[in-house]
Amino acid sequence: MSITSLLDLHLKPEAVADAPAVLTETLEATRAFEGNLGVDVLRDAADEAHVLVLERWESLEADDAYRAWRATPEGASRLGELLSAPPVLTRFTTDPGI
Repeated sequence: MSITSLLDLHLKPEAVADAPAVLTETLEATRAFEGNLGVDVLRDAADEAHVLVLERWESLEADDAYRAWRATPEGASRLGELLSAPPVLTRFTTDPGI
């Protein structure tokens, strides 16, 4: 079953200008990771420092493998340097009965 993951990010005000380049670099690897079905980045219309990353994965196992890889030195990114608070990850499945 596919998974939609939402990664809620709050950027430091001084990092807003650098965020597009860092996100582009970071999400290039995300999009190339096995099991990734796509990634969209949403910016809060009222707060440019609030970003939501919408990721679609083939399965929970693929998402778990990606999260485990990101926790390694090889998978680390510079994204954490931009954040004013820890990211919040929420994962969803599609409810076919609705």
